[in-house]
This record gives sequence, C-alpha cells and structure tokens, in this order.
Amino acid sequence: MRKFHFNTEAGIKIFLIISALIGLATGLSDSLLANYFKDAYGINAQQRGLVELPREIPGVISMFLIAALAFIKNTKIAVVAQIFSAAGLVVLAFIRPSFSVMLIFLFVYSMGVHMFLTLGDSIGLSLSRKENMGRTLGRFNSIRMAFMMVAGVMTFFGFHFGWFSFETPVAVFLLSVVCFILVALLLIVLPKAAPETDGAVSPDTKLVFKKEYARYYVICALYGGRKQIMLVYSPWVLIELLNFKADTISILAVIGAMIGIFFMPVVGKSIDRLGIRKVMLLEAMAFINIYIAYGILSKWVSTHEVVLTGLIMMLVYLLNILDRMSAQFAMVRSIYMRHIALTPEDVTPSLSLGMSIDHVVAIAGSYVCGVIWYNFGPEYVFVLAGLLSFVNMLVVRGIQPESGGRMPPLRNRE
Repeated sequence: MRKFHFNTEAGIKIFLIISALIGLATGLSDSLLANYFKDAYGINAQQRGLVELPREIPGVISMFLIAALAFIKNTKIAVVAQIFSAAGLVVLAFIRPSFSVMLIFLFVYSMGVHMFLTLGDSIGLSLSRKENMGRTLGRFNSIRMAFMMVAGVMTFFGFHFGWFSFETPVAVFLLSVVCFILVALLLIVLPKAAPETDGAVSPDTKLVFKKEYARYYVICALYGGRKQIMLVYSPWVLIELLNFKADTISILAVIGAMIGIFFMPVVGKSIDRLGIRKVMLLEAMAFINIYIAYGILSKWVSTHEVVLTGLIMMLVYLLNILDRMSAQFAMVRSIYMRHIALTPEDVTPSLSLGMSIDHVVAIAGSYVCGVIWYNFGPEYVFVLAGLLSFVNMLVVRGIQPESGGRMPPLRNRE
C-alpha cells in the first residue's frame, strides 16, 4: 500500500475545513439559543442573565479540564471537546426537557464549545509562521465566518418558511451535531498532516500565571464584560423589545458573517502591518461609540420615545451588525499572547487562563446586567459596555509599540 506523506500546507487545508464546519455548527446552534430560550421557555431579561451561568461557567472549568488532560495531545483534547458539544446538543434536539434539566445539557454543550475556543486558537497558531500569524488566523476566521453566513441563510429560510422550528426534534440542532462529529473525525486526521498541531501542554506550565502577562489578563477580563453584553443583551434588544423571531436574527447573522468574511483578513493584515497596539486601540475607540449609540437607541425603544420608522430600524440593524464585529477581534488577543510569551509552552495554557478570566467576569456580568436591565433599563447595560471599552483603551495604550509595527519573533527560554 502506498504511504502518503503530508505537509503543513495540507494541515492548513484540513484546518480550513474544520474552521468551516465549526462556523456551520455554531451558526446552526449557538446563534439560535437566545430565540430557543424565548420560544421554548418564555424567559425574561433577568432569567436570560441567569441562563448564561451554565453557558459561561464551562469557560472557567475548561482551563482546569485542559490542564488535567495536559498529558494528552492538543488535537485529542479537541476531539473530546467535539464529543461534549454533540452530546449536549443532541439531547436538546430530541427532547424538550424541564428548564433545570435543559441547563445541565446546555452546560455539557457549552463545555465542548469553550474547550475548543482555546484549543482552536492554539492549533491555528501552530500552523502559522511568525511573520504572517495575523494573515493565517485571519484566513481561518474568514472561512469560519463564511460558513456562519451559510448557516444564517439556512436558518433564515428554514424558520421563515416553517421548515425549522423549536419543536422536537429540533432539526437545526441535529445538523449542528453532524458538523461537530465531522470536526472530531478531521481532528483525528490533522496530526498526520501537520505533527506540530499535536503538541501536548508541558506539565510544568499547564497552569500559567505570570506577572509578565498581567496586561493580557486584564484585557481578557475587560473583554469578558463587553462580550457578555454583546452576545446576550444586544440581541435581547431585538428579541425582547422588538419581538424579532429566529428568521430575522438569522438574516442579521448572515449580514454580519458576510462582512466578517472580508473583515477578518483585513484585521489579520492590519495586525501584521500596523502592530497589535494600534489595532487594539482602534477596536476600543470604535466600540465606545457603538455602545453609547446602542444605549441611547435602546432607551428610545424601551420607553417608546421614538417611532419605529424604517430609518430607525435600519439604525437598529446597523448597530447590531457592528456589535457582532467585536467578537472578530478575538484573534488579536491570541496573537498578543503569542507575541509576549516567554516560552512556546506558555501559549496554550495562557490562552486557556485568559479565557477563564474572561468567563469569570462574564458570569458575574450575566447576573449584574440582567438586574440592571430589569430594574433600571437596558440603556444602562450599554453604558457599562462603553465604560469597559474606555478602560480597555487605557490599558491597551500601555502596550509597547512593536518595532516597525510588526511582530517580533517569540522569545525562547534560554
């Protein structure tokens, strides 16, 4: 039998397919959960914040789980992550459990998703050369966004024409399960194509907390608060205040993903050309203005101070789409960590710790923002997001500009 020899370029192609399937899987599941909670369980804004606890706690636990599995190769842990995602979602697809039981399987699903968030970045970075990390991660994220757009188109037509619903079995969730299973199979093949993706976390650095990375930890914490508002309460303006259904939310996701296809490579190239600091500053300044605008608009809508004309609705759509762009800057933080790492073994555990810090803040933010929305009004939730973006800008200003705006090589242990 002929033996095939693989190379890194083949590994990149496989990971592009993995990125595409992850985009499709999350587009068919994670992006629809807010509508699922509302339609299947009729929750309010305060309950919406509480539902985020089983979704976000896995972001903290995943750090310890990945550390406990440090003796296993990265891609094998990533396979376990896909099994978790598929197992949790398949239960929600076939039965509508009681609210408390649903939260258990939501936790299992979310554990898999969060484990792969860290491992996916680590695997993607291992396939990147130092001089083009931004371009390579931009390429992976661009294909993921393209297939999130495909998922959005599928869900728009599916829910608009009644092909999909949240009645059991939830066909759209089953399609997502199939994608997660295919990703698991490809992750088994990937190390044969690119052995560098299969590095295990070094036992002596599997839980990394170093003072040299303090700024990275603070940036992750600030992002955790902003992310929670972006993922949970921005779409809740549309779902709770404007009563938008899954088809409308899906078409907004399509537009956001379509922009992301072109936007992610631009972000990646900007990192390589301008440097990490400038890109992070631009992100912070842009989102200060976006959240202030969102706060004003949500007050108008909630108090009926404005007539929902076509122009106002276009502004609502635009802000929602721009807000989605926040998540697309996640790779900047991953590259920043790769840039400041004292040793290559620090990268995966530090990304994992950063995600855990992000999620600790998000867990607290879920409840706090729900209380703020319920008792004071939605506009104050977005004022908080604007303040977090402002603090983030101040923290980022302290980053030393890279020489020539480009990425220096990773420092190795002497």
